[in-house]
Amino acid sequence: MNSRRITVGDRAWTVRVDGPDTRHSVLLLPDAGDPVDVYDQVCARLHNSDLRTIVVESIDGLDAPAVHAILDELGVPYANVAARGAGAALAWQICSGTFGRFVSLIVADRGHPAAPGADGVVADPACRPMELPVTVLVTKNLPRSVADASGRFVYGEFRVVEVDVDDVAGAAGHELATEIVLRTSLW
Repeated sequence: MNSRRITVGDRAWTVRVDGPDTRHSVLLLPDAGDPVDVYDQVCARLHNSDLRTIVVESIDGLDAPAVHAILDELGVPYANVAARGAGAALAWQICSGTFGRFVSLIVADRGHPAAPGADGVVADPACRPMELPVTVLVTKNLPRSVADASGRFVYGEFRVVEVDVDDVAGAAGHELATEIVLRTSLW
């Protein structure tokens, strides 16, 4: 993968970009502490499906304005977003609200921040609902009930897929890639 260092304000992020030059791009956000190659197998599958991938190596300090600036720097007007763990929590935030820059959302290990978590706590009651299609991957780290409760905060098509693994990118990368391809297809 080709790495680029993108500076936004006083922060810089390394972004790995690869795949065919196409208008269909997928922004992948890792969990906190994930290795930089966490999505390599997923990306290889996505490239075979004619999708360009943009992988942020670390989400430390990353926020919505920085994500928009990174996509602007790369010349990506619209993106599908896929994420896991802490990256998924950020993805819910950046994709919330009215339909716009983000085309679809695929998350694992986290429900919508305004939905009660497994412990009954609401992480962010102010997080706006989604107006785009969303797929939530239920893993050993996310109970089905939390994923289902997230549906009331999705005004687009909503899908829940159960994958019985701890690490969806490593142990079920083929399933994650399939769900991303399904969300990026216009059929």
